[in-house]
Amino acid sequence: MTARRAPVALATLALGFCLTACTSTVGGQANPSSTGSTPTSTTADPADPFAGLSACTILDQALAGQGFPQAVPGVAAPEHSCRTSKPTSGDTPGIDLGLVLQAGGNYRDNVNNPDKASDGKVNGRPAIEEQEPLRAKGQCAIRFQVRNSRALFSLTYGSDTATACKKIEELAPKVEPLLPKNN
Repeated sequence: MTARRAPVALATLALGFCLTACTSTVGGQANPSSTGSTPTSTTADPADPFAGLSACTILDQALAGQGFPQAVPGVAAPEHSCRTSKPTSGDTPGIDLGLVLQAGGNYRDNVNNPDKASDGKVNGRPAIEEQEPLRAKGQCAIRFQVRNSRALFSLTYGSDTATACKKIEELAPKVEPLLPKNN
């Protein structure tokens, strides 16, 4: 695994916005999640909005027709995460994308780079866009609110953070409708 892919597979965070621009800065420091870590059980939990959903299926549907290979389970939490990558082509950097579905995780918890995070909405859904969530150039992530949980969508594009955020803002509106509704 390359150093560039590891952050996507291990700490996929979701940010970037479509219909409503990011306007306010998210302040403060990273907070512990209210439930600790991602559940490791595959038993369906009625409180889990992601029960029966696959991060790989969501990613594949959102990226259909865009030249990405089929998504594969992530290394850190294969039952809850997925990733896909387009390799570098000539002068165009490769693109790494990841999606993690975290039942019980508040989308506002554990913002790693709060000085570069903004509140907003994707298709009307509350979300946070975070530039350089792992404090590395070329990364952008969107954290979607999904009821009492969160979906973390991240993108790495070489070392170009501005382009990474532009690309994730274009893709986030395709991921959002595939997530469970908040009501």
